[in-house]
Amino acid sequence: MKILLISPECENTFWNLSKLLRVLGKRSAYPPLGLLTVAAMLPAEWDKKVIDMNCQALKDEHIKWADYILMSSIIGQKQSTIKLVNMFHKAGKTVIAGGSLFTTGWEEFSNIDTIVLGESEDIIPVLVKDMENKTLKKLYTMEEFPSISKAPIPAWNLTNLSYYNSMCVQLSRGCPFNCEFCDVVQLNGRTPRLKSIGQIIAELDYIYTLGWRGGLFFVDDNFIGNKSVIKKEFLPAIIKWQKDKKYPFILSTQLSINLSDDLELMELMSEAGFSTVFIGIETPDPDGLEECGKLQNKNRNMLESVKKMQNMGFEVNAGFILGFDSDKDTVFQDQIDFIQKSGIIAAMVGLLNVSPKSRLHDRLKKTGRLIDNNNITGKNTSELFELNFIPKMNPGTLINGYGNVLKTIYSPKFYFARIKTFLREYKPRKVAPPKIRFYHFRGLFSSLWFFGIKEKGRHYYWSLIFWSIFKRPGLLPYAIGLPLGLLHFKSLAWANQYNTYYRES
Repeated sequence: MKILLISPECENTFWNLSKLLRVLGKRSAYPPLGLLTVAAMLPAEWDKKVIDMNCQALKDEHIKWADYILMSSIIGQKQSTIKLVNMFHKAGKTVIAGGSLFTTGWEEFSNIDTIVLGESEDIIPVLVKDMENKTLKKLYTMEEFPSISKAPIPAWNLTNLSYYNSMCVQLSRGCPFNCEFCDVVQLNGRTPRLKSIGQIIAELDYIYTLGWRGGLFFVDDNFIGNKSVIKKEFLPAIIKWQKDKKYPFILSTQLSINLSDDLELMELMSEAGFSTVFIGIETPDPDGLEECGKLQNKNRNMLESVKKMQNMGFEVNAGFILGFDSDKDTVFQDQIDFIQKSGIIAAMVGLLNVSPKSRLHDRLKKTGRLIDNNNITGKNTSELFELNFIPKMNPGTLINGYGNVLKTIYSPKFYFARIKTFLREYKPRKVAPPKIRFYHFRGLFSSLWFFGIKEKGRHYYWSLIFWSIFKRPGLLPYAIGLPLGLLHFKSLAWANQYNTYYRES
C-alpha cells in the first residue's frame, strides 16, 4: 500500500513565521507532529511519503504514486486544504482527512471521501482494515478519549529535520480550565491525559539520535495541567536526561499563568531547560476575564505574574483577544499599555473568533449572533478583519481599533522599547554557551542589516543595542536576536492597512 501524507500550506498567521525563518535558513517553525504520529501508526510494511507543503513542493508524481492520500489540517490551513482536495479528486484519488479543522467543522467538507473525527489511536486499526478491504466509511469517530500511552514515537525518519526551527513533543492532552472561547476541552477533554515517562524519554532519545540540537516545543494544551505529576515525575526525569546529554535541547511550551504562583515548579522547569512559555492573557480587563471564563487570570496582578516568570528566566509570549461583549472603547489603549509594560515581545493579538465546538458558539447561537462566513480561516490571520459573530461593540470601532493595536505594538518604536523592558526583568539561567551554528551568523548579520541599516526606525534599534552594551552586556545576543521577530510581526500589522475601516452594509 502506497500512502501519501500531506500537511497543507499554512496561511499567514502569527504562528507562520516563514518570513523570519527564511532569514535564518529554515523553512517552517515546526514539523507536522500529528501527521508524523499517524504515519507511525500505519503498518510498517506500507510505503509512506510525507509532504509538508510549507517546506516542499507537491509534485504530480507524488499524487500519481499514491494509493491513498491522508491529510491532517488545522484551521489555519483551511484554504490550502480546499484547493488540495479538489486537485486530488480530479486526479481520481481517495482522500482521508483528519485534524482539528475537520473535528470542529467537518460538515463543510462533504466532498471529502473519509473524515476522521477526534484522536486517532483507537480509530487507526479499524481504518487500516477498511483501507485494505476497500470498505472505507464516510466518518470515523472516537467513542471516548483514548489513552495516549498508545501513541507511538512519530515517524521522524519521513521528514527532513533541517527544514524546521524546532522539533515537537507531546507529553499530555487536555486542559483543566474551560475558557468560553476555547475548544480544547471539547476536543481533548478537561482531565489531562499524560504519556508515561518512558515514552517521553524514548522520544527525546530518538530525536537526539537523529542529530537534532536546538529548540524542542512541548505542544501540550497546558503543560502544567497536572502540576503535581509534572513536578514530581516528569520534570525530574527531563532534568536528568538533559544533564546526561549536556542540554542539547532548548525547551518551550504553552501553559497557564498560574505557573507564576509556584516557585518550585518554575525552578524545575528552568533547570529542565525551558526558556520560553506561551500563556493566554486575553485581556487586562477583569470584566472580560469574567465573561470568557478565564478565571485563572482573575484576582491577580497579571503584570506581576509575567515579571515573576521573566525573573525566573522565561521569555513570556502571550495571546490577546479583542471583541468581548464587555470591551469598552478604552480596551484598545489598555491592551497596548499592558503589552508595553509587560515586556511581552511576541504579543499575539487577535479578533475574537467563534469556534464551532466552544461554549461561546452555543451561547451566541441561542441569541442569533452567529455569522456564517466560510471565508474565516482562523484566529490571528492577516486577513481576519472579518467577524463570524455580531459584536456588542460597533464593528467599525472594533476593527479599526484592532488594526491600530497591531500597527502600534509592531512599530519599531514600541517593539524595541518592549525588548528593553523585557531585558530589564529577564534573568536567564546560567548555562554553557551553545555551539555556534551557521544560522547564528545569519541572524547576527540579518539583524544588523535589516534594523541597523535598511529599515526605518534605525535609531530605536541602535538605542537598544547600545543600552544593552552598557546596561546588560550579558544579554547583548538577545538584544540582537529578538528584533528579528519584527520581520514577521510587522508584515501582519501593515498588510492590514487597506482594511483600517469598516464598510457598513
